Amino acid sequence: MSRLARPPYIDTTTGIAYDTDKAEFEGYLTKQSMWLRDWRRRYFILKGSRLFFAKTPYEAPHGMIDLSRCTTVKSADLKAHKKNSFEISTPDTTYLLYADDEKAKDDWIGSVGRAIVRCSSTYVSKGGQPSQGGGGGGAGNNLATMDEDYDDDSSDYSNSSNNPYFND
Repeated sequence: MSRLARPPYIDTTTGIAYDTDKAEFEGYLTKQSMWLRDWRRRYFILKGSRLFFAKTPYEAPHGMIDLSRCTTVKSADLKAHKKNSFEISTPDTTYLLYADDEKAKDDWIGSVGRAIVRCSSTYVSKGGQPSQGGGGGGAGNNLATMDEDYDDDSSDYSNSSNNPYFND
C-alpha cells in the first residue's frame, strides 16, 4: 500500500517548487503569526535547510523558513510568554513557536540547530570534510559537528505556578 505524497511548497516569489516528502523531522507546533501576532497551530516539515509549515500534514505548505539564513535557534519561554517555546532568528525576522511539551521543544531545537549547522560554511562532518551544502550566514563562526547537543543551562525558567509568563 503506497502513501499519498504531500504536495510541494511553491515559493510565490520565485515560482520554485520544493519537495516536502521524506522529511527529516515533522510534527505540530504553534507559531505566532507575523501580522496579527496571534498563535496558530501548524504542521512543520524539516527537510534539508528548509522548514516548511502547513495547516495539516496533507496540505501543501503555505510558508517556509530558509534555515541557511538563520543565525540562532534557542529557548524563548520568557520572550514568548509561553511554556515550551523557542525562537528561530534570521537577520530579518524572529519566528516564535511553542511545542506541546518540553521533549518536543528540545527535539525541535536540536533538529533545527543541526540543520542550521549543516548549511553553515563552518560545518565539518565526522570524517573531517567541509560541508558540501555550505550556506550563507548560518550558525556563526564556531566549528561544530553533528555530535553536539543543544544545552540550555539557564536557570531563568521556572515551572512555578507563580510565574506569570507561562500558559494557563
